[in-house]
Amino acid sequence: DLPYVGAGVLASAVGMDKVTMKTVFRAHGLPLVEYVVVARRDWRSRPDAVAREIAEAIGFPCFVKPSNLGSSVGISKVKAASELGAALAAAARHDRKLIVERGVRAREIEVSVLGNDTPEASLPGEIVYEGEWYDYATKYAEGQARLVCPAPVGPELTARLRELAVTTFRAIDCAGMARVDFFLDDTGSILVNEINTIPGFTSTSGYAKMWEATGLTYPDLV
Repeated sequence: DLPYVGAGVLASAVGMDKVTMKTVFRAHGLPLVEYVVVARRDWRSRPDAVAREIAEAIGFPCFVKPSNLGSSVGISKVKAASELGAALAAAARHDRKLIVERGVRAREIEVSVLGNDTPEASLPGEIVYEGEWYDYATKYAEGQARLVCPAPVGPELTARLRELAVTTFRAIDCAGMARVDFFLDDTGSILVNEINTIPGFTSTSGYAKMWEATGLTYPDLV
């Protein structure tokens, strides 16, 4: 019976499960990367058929992920059909639900959201890194990635990203705080990647840095 800060149980549960999260996002008309859902039992019982379905529906490159994990654990980038089996097996060690997403050439953009019934969005930030994709080592090893904030995307895209961040926040009935992660592809299209209902919250976290760039200091944010 202790009060706590942030999203309710439902919102965080939906945000944690990528398959359920994307189902809710799709129902709200949010733009998403193409994906298919694979049950672990199906992969283990008919691997050839599942691999063929993925190749036909999604193609390569693609990303194979457990539905319920974070920090890029259990995720593989698959460049060719020959790599698909190992990637599915790796993800299946972590979850009974797997998700396979089409690989897109895109910039990684984040937006912080704060509030309850009338949430507000920060200026967007861009994650810049030298690695091939934003894997665990790139996320957490010192010097591998940095946040550029405000993101150099222009006023129109900035406004659209902030609008979509609030829409995404509301889609799962979130509250308190969240960080919404986007892809900005080569054509300038915005795709919603995911929502993090418990973002990093130290003074050096992206969540706080984006609010600081928007004019809200860390003490005032807390």
